[in-house]
Amino acid sequence: MTRLAAVPPAAPGERGEKRVSLSDLRNLVRAGAVDTVLLALPDLQARLKGKRYDAGHFLKRVAHHGAEVCAYTLATDVEMSPVDGFALTSWETGYQDLSVQPALSTLCMVPWLPRTVVVLGDAADHDGTVIEIAPRQVLHQQLTRLARHGLHAKAGIETEFVLYQGTYAQAEQAGYQGLRPVTAENLDYALDHDPVSDRFFRRLQRALAGAGMPVESIKTEAGPGQVEVTFPYGPALTACDRHLLFKHAVRTLCARAGLAPTFMAAPETGRANGLHLHVSLWSKAISQFHAPDNDHELSPTGQHAIAGLLDGLPELGPLYAPNVNSYKRFTPGSFAPTRVSWGRDNRTCAVRVVGHGEGLHLEIRVPGADANPYLAMAAVLAAIDHGIEHKLPLGPAETGNAYHGSGTPVPPGLAEALAVFQDSALAHSAFGAEVVEHYARLTRVELDHHQYLVTDAERQRWLARA
Repeated sequence: MTRLAAVPPAAPGERGEKRVSLSDLRNLVRAGAVDTVLLALPDLQARLKGKRYDAGHFLKRVAHHGAEVCAYTLATDVEMSPVDGFALTSWETGYQDLSVQPALSTLCMVPWLPRTVVVLGDAADHDGTVIEIAPRQVLHQQLTRLARHGLHAKAGIETEFVLYQGTYAQAEQAGYQGLRPVTAENLDYALDHDPVSDRFFRRLQRALAGAGMPVESIKTEAGPGQVEVTFPYGPALTACDRHLLFKHAVRTLCARAGLAPTFMAAPETGRANGLHLHVSLWSKAISQFHAPDNDHELSPTGQHAIAGLLDGLPELGPLYAPNVNSYKRFTPGSFAPTRVSWGRDNRTCAVRVVGHGEGLHLEIRVPGADANPYLAMAAVLAAIDHGIEHKLPLGPAETGNAYHGSGTPVPPGLAEALAVFQDSALAHSAFGAEVVEHYARLTRVELDHHQYLVTDAERQRWLARA
């Protein structure tokens, strides 16, 4: 078992900009600028779970000693229902607490909440032993495995979501029927935004910049009400940490604006929200993806990395496509891949090679917006490590429409993805049996929920015809 103190140190730039030190926090509290600290444990569904603390109490009691939360925060479904079958905790063990140790390098202001800072936490047993299945630790593990090759990962996250008019409560009261996107037409790359969207974009951009998370760009997408936000490149762990705060900001600001955002992979038939991971590998300050004598060509490391992705991603579906809806995004012509192939600047491929020189990197287009970024990034890095470790050869690039290509098909559904994942030698080698079984159990919980659920689509097709 790993001890919490053994968590890998931050890579260069890991702390990011505009972070708040404990000394800064004390000064802000004394000045009355901060009165609340959110200690947040990222859960299995990539949500911030934890407690609000009086800032003075946090400084005295929590900052160096941690806090306790019920272990079921890391062993529950999306509805926070206690679920049997997890090794971490159960009715039999009394649903014991686990310890949450603040990762103090993640302290930052959250301007979308008044006088509030947030700090992410790492889960551990009370003796300091790391909880291996915690999503943040799952990614730590893959970063450590990469480090044995003298490599660290940089990443940029590009995510899509849809804005609907009205609040979540109003959508629930309407039975989630008749939802109206904030815009009705295809506004892909448009710069003539309606006042509601423009106001929201400005507030979001300003809030994220105030938290030290400036966006690279915001654009409207092809689907009605669809938005894409892209963040600057940086250390992989920081990119995932910030993505959770970004989603928190989106939901908070939307609630105030009378809007309901969704990060579902397929919120409507024919609509797809992606979580594209832009990834490259570095040794110290030198990129390892481009050939030394040609800025446009892949190095052997880059080739092995892509080959590992093509070989490994089909076996790791539950980590980047975690629920039944996730697989309804993988349709031809949706800009979501249906086969795991690679190509140069080819958006029909699962792995798109873009850029040149130090900017040469991979865009992995398989994860949907519903994915937990820590787990999706961990799956990507595990597959990359697999390719580098075994020096897998890379086949030819897809030069045409990859929907008609020869790459390995993306699993057609969650049940098929689970069957491959739980028997995958790669998954067990990269993550260990404990992690594989935990996320296999979570996947089975999702499948069990849907197995006997009668849907509107079934009634529409069969009610008058059966």
